[in-house]
Amino acid sequence: MKQSSAQTLIVGDIQGCYDGLMKLLDKCQFDDRRDRLYAVGDLVARGEDSLATLSFLKGLGTAFQSVLGNHDLHLLAVSKNIKSSNKKDRLKNLLTSDRLDEFCDWLMQFPLAMAIDKKHIMVHAGLYPGWSPEQLLRFSDEVSQALQQDPHTFLTQMYGNGPDIWQYDLPEVERMRFIVNACTRMRFVGKDLHLNMQEKGTSSSDNQLMPWFEHPDLHIPKKQRIVFGHWAALEGQTSSKQIIGLDTGYVWGNTLTAYRVDSKDRISVSA
Repeated sequence: MKQSSAQTLIVGDIQGCYDGLMKLLDKCQFDDRRDRLYAVGDLVARGEDSLATLSFLKGLGTAFQSVLGNHDLHLLAVSKNIKSSNKKDRLKNLLTSDRLDEFCDWLMQFPLAMAIDKKHIMVHAGLYPGWSPEQLLRFSDEVSQALQQDPHTFLTQMYGNGPDIWQYDLPEVERMRFIVNACTRMRFVGKDLHLNMQEKGTSSSDNQLMPWFEHPDLHIPKKQRIVFGHWAALEGQTSSKQIIGLDTGYVWGNTLTAYRVDSKDRISVSA
């Protein structure tokens, strides 16, 4: 049946899987003259064609917006010779493209977190349980300002696992690093609210750790939803209708998923 009304779609981690993205958008009957497409970050990295992916998404103009994921930030650092490309990434055609600087300048305009409407907030990894949704957006703005003002310094200083717990009086560099880690790398959080950067499965043998979305200190207004990606092992499954996981692991041979905001349904294609 032909899609007749305008739709707002949020797609999970694309990871440079251009063919999968095209299949999904075709299934959703996406029309950039009518619809809006959002992404939860990690637009690039492990898939077969990050260059084609960015070229297509940038070509959508105002019909597309995204938040930054950890792979997107790492690409920015690689492009400025701050870090080496991960051996597992398939970025050669992008890194050797004469459009690399153009794409990186475009990526740097995107925030870590974004309110799509009054009900949906999008962030790559999740909402740190010590923060409110409003604080998440404000801290994202802080990072965007720092990244855009001095990209080289910011990207050089953002790496590292510490500090692992939030404090309002953290020194500037540590404050920025914690915000980046919480927004782009977080999975498990301790009962005392420290971030654990090692665990990547669906559960932990440490009973002091829990998924960020199950932490008792997480408070989200009833009508609000947090849309995130990053955690492919979950296959999109969370314990709450307010927490919408969209990384369903297409790059690992599973599915690529979009969430249709108005109808709240999910559309997926298999790898």
